[in-house]
Amino acid sequence: MTGKFDSFAFVFGRGEILEMAMVSKTRNMLEGLVREGSFKWLIKTRTSFNEEFEEMRSSPSAGRNWIPELSPVANIVLRRCSKILGISVGELRENFDAEASDSTKHPSRYARNILEYCCFRALALSTQVVGYLEDKRFRRLTFDMMLAWEFPAASSQPLINMDEDVTVGVEAFSRIAPAVPIISNVIISDNLFEVLTASTDGRLQFSVYEKYLTGLERAIRKFKTQSESSLLSSLRSARGEKILEVDGTVTSQPVLEHVGISTWPGRLILTDHALYFEALRVVSYDKAKRYGLSEDLKQVVKPELTGPWGTRLFDKAVFYKSVSLPEPVVMEFPELKGHARRDYWLAIIREVLYAHRFLNKFQITGVERDEALLKATLGILRVQALKEMSIASPSCEDSLLMFNLCDQLPGGDLVLEALANMSSSRDLDRTTHSNAGGRMYSTSAISMASSLGFVFGTSSNVNEAGLCVGEITVGEISPLERAVTESRSNHKKVAFAKATVDGVKVDGVDTNLAVMKELLSPLTEVGKWLLSLAYWEDSLKSSMFCMVSSYIIFRGCLGYAFAFMLICMALFMVLTRSFGQGSVEELNVVVPPSMNTMEQLLAVQNAISQTEELIQDGNIVLLKFRALLLSIFPQASEKCAVALLLMALIIAFLPFKYIVLLVFLELFTKYSPLRKPSTERWTRRLREWWFSIPAAPVVLERAKEDKKRR
Repeated sequence: MTGKFDSFAFVFGRGEILEMAMVSKTRNMLEGLVREGSFKWLIKTRTSFNEEFEEMRSSPSAGRNWIPELSPVANIVLRRCSKILGISVGELRENFDAEASDSTKHPSRYARNILEYCCFRALALSTQVVGYLEDKRFRRLTFDMMLAWEFPAASSQPLINMDEDVTVGVEAFSRIAPAVPIISNVIISDNLFEVLTASTDGRLQFSVYEKYLTGLERAIRKFKTQSESSLLSSLRSARGEKILEVDGTVTSQPVLEHVGISTWPGRLILTDHALYFEALRVVSYDKAKRYGLSEDLKQVVKPELTGPWGTRLFDKAVFYKSVSLPEPVVMEFPELKGHARRDYWLAIIREVLYAHRFLNKFQITGVERDEALLKATLGILRVQALKEMSIASPSCEDSLLMFNLCDQLPGGDLVLEALANMSSSRDLDRTTHSNAGGRMYSTSAISMASSLGFVFGTSSNVNEAGLCVGEITVGEISPLERAVTESRSNHKKVAFAKATVDGVKVDGVDTNLAVMKELLSPLTEVGKWLLSLAYWEDSLKSSMFCMVSSYIIFRGCLGYAFAFMLICMALFMVLTRSFGQGSVEELNVVVPPSMNTMEQLLAVQNAISQTEELIQDGNIVLLKFRALLLSIFPQASEKCAVALLLMALIIAFLPFKYIVLLVFLELFTKYSPLRKPSTERWTRRLREWWFSIPAAPVVLERAKEDKKRR
């Protein structure tokens, strides 16, 4: 037996024996995994896995196509990637080891990073095939990539219930889906995942994912048909505009244009540069009116109320205003209930407008401009696909459109700035792409546009301008991803704060006044304490306060005193935070007795009367000052002029700290025991002088109304 083994080793060599042993070991491992049921959850739902396991088991190169550091799921996905790229898994690993940095190849991150590397390379090549989104194998591949991303390492073999379909989480979706720009992007990936998993407990099922991709395919087909149609062909040709949406073609769902008092039904068309309205005539449409969205015309686009004879009853319209129009335009979208149709149009119009504002602000041109517009277009196509699935609520449309979302998110301007910096650094990225094949990046939007069956933008050849790279880098967090993560974190804080604000809102004027009174009670107590000192209710305390305050003012330490007060407030908050252990003491408010309808009306009438009296008193004060300035009462005007002259001399020649000291002593000591009699006397004389000043005359003129008799 020993002689036979020696002769066998002599013929084949020691390396071949080791390789055969590794192949045999790999086969035995795969057979054992299948026999033990470790892959039953895969075989049950996807017969392709069973076929691949059988093929790997019977392949003589099974050892070379198996990476021990990776989980079985990740190894199967890598094998598919190697078939797409036309190279072996071993060569893929060698390329990754040669191109990746040391931090990317760290053992704790190696499995996931090499998986991303192979996935991004395979997806970049797969998305160059025309009609790839229709291929069911491509859909399955992208979903399996997400599943493998969740369990990349050999030690992270998933424990999944065999009786349930496999699902993926938000992190895997947000990392793999943006690698195919039509499916998602970095900015909206989390929000898109929430919409897709609204009814599946936060886990994405393949059936929902496939349905979403089917909707995307139909939306793209509709987009190509509209853009290739003869609609507005003469107006769109100069800029190469693409039609994004058309409405008003169905008689039962018209679009109404309101300009001034005139109203016209018609057809509304949105392109990636402008909004067009064609008024409906008897058998045809009138010449289209163009409302620009790409130029800087100080446009205002917002929701609007409409109704018959100028009333504001129905919240179903979009308001458009720009410096190029003599008067605003209102587009109404009538529907029986709700305003979902209007909200959809408002969102997509704003998306185009905000996209061009982004381009104009950062002066982005060329192929980068085309890519930014394509991202806005793809966002609108995603919303259309979700609408077809009937899972996109009107409230989530803004969160699914990239530029709309950045306009609303806290720190959204920083996200756009990071996006612009990515565009400005394309030259460096193109150099890296040409040297290393762009393999460490995901694919870009503009590079896969032609593969979807349409040419986008004004660039005739993307390769001549330089192929843009995507938003994700293997093993790294890009500045865009970092800005998005920080913005989402801040948004959660804002949402939590808004929820607390909504929770403490109360109804009723009297109840709100009671809450405000309770909140201001500390300031009220401080005010009462200061008034007690000012009125010298306790002579000793008032004397001490007066001397200390006068010394502070005289020494010029008033600024330090205010700084000391702020420091005390900061220390109070720190101590409260340290010893309070995050507990929040609730505010107890005594609710006033409820009032019936008549009492509420009387309270409103009383409040209006008091407000009217305050306005009257204010007008009288202003009219008396007018009389003093115009010397209607010369004696009073002379005294006022002398007083103003003395004040001017004091301000001009006396240092500021002495002026503050004199004002403080005058206000604080006027009710002291020594000055109280003289203060009362001078106050009476001043009041009598004020009452003796007549008010300036006022003549009320009624506006003339031209009444036409019928």
